[in-house]
Amino acid sequence: MADVTAEEKPVNKNKKYRKDKPWDTDDIDHWKIEEFKPGDMTSHMLEESSFATLFPKYREKYLKEVWPNVVSCLKEYGIHALLDLIEGSMTVKTTRKTWDPYIIIKARDLIKLLARSVPFEQAKRVLGDEMTCDIIKIGNITRNKERFVKRRQRLIGPNGNTLKALELLTECYIKVQGSTVATLGPYKGIKQVWFLVTFFSTSQVYLELEI
Repeated sequence: MADVTAEEKPVNKNKKYRKDKPWDTDDIDHWKIEEFKPGDMTSHMLEESSFATLFPKYREKYLKEVWPNVVSCLKEYGIHALLDLIEGSMTVKTTRKTWDPYIIIKARDLIKLLARSVPFEQAKRVLGDEMTCDIIKIGNITRNKERFVKRRQRLIGPNGNTLKALELLTECYIKVQGSTVATLGPYKGIKQVWFLVTFFSTSQVYLELEI
C-alpha cells in the first residue's frame, strides 16, 4: 500500500473534481453547426419578435423591385416581411408558422445588408447556417476627411482589385459604402475581414495579401 501511495502523482487543485468524459472523443467536431429542420421545434413561438431598419432614399427603387423575392424567401421560414415606403423602413417579424427560433436574427441581418446597398442575391446567403455578416464602421478611423477618403480608396484599390483580392482571400463578400463596410461570409472569413478593414494601412493590407 505504501508503494502504491508513493507512486501516485499530486493532483492539481484546479483539476481535483474533473471527471473523465467517455462520450467526448477526438472524432467529435465541436465546431460543427447542426442543421435545424422543420419539425425540430415541437411548438410555435409564444411571443412575436420583430426587427426594423431604415433605408436611404436612393435604395427605394431597388427595394421595390426585389421585395417580392424577399417576401417569398422569408416566407419559407415563416417570417413576415413588410416594406414601408412612407417611413422608409423594412420590418421582419415572426409568425405562428416560424419553425426556426434563430431565423429572426438572420432575417434582421438580411434587411440590414439590403439597407447597406448589398444586392439581394448576395444578402440572402446570410440565411444559411454557416454564414454570418458584419457592418464595420470606418468613419471614425481618422478625423481628416481627405485622409479618410485616401485610406478607403486604398482598401478598394485600383479598379477594385484590392477588394477582389480580399474577397478571394477571406471567401467573403465585401461592400464598401460611405463610412461603413458590409461583409458577408463564413465566421472565420468575417474575422479576417474585420482585422484587415480595421487596420487597412498599405503595409498591413499587402502583407496579408502576400501571406
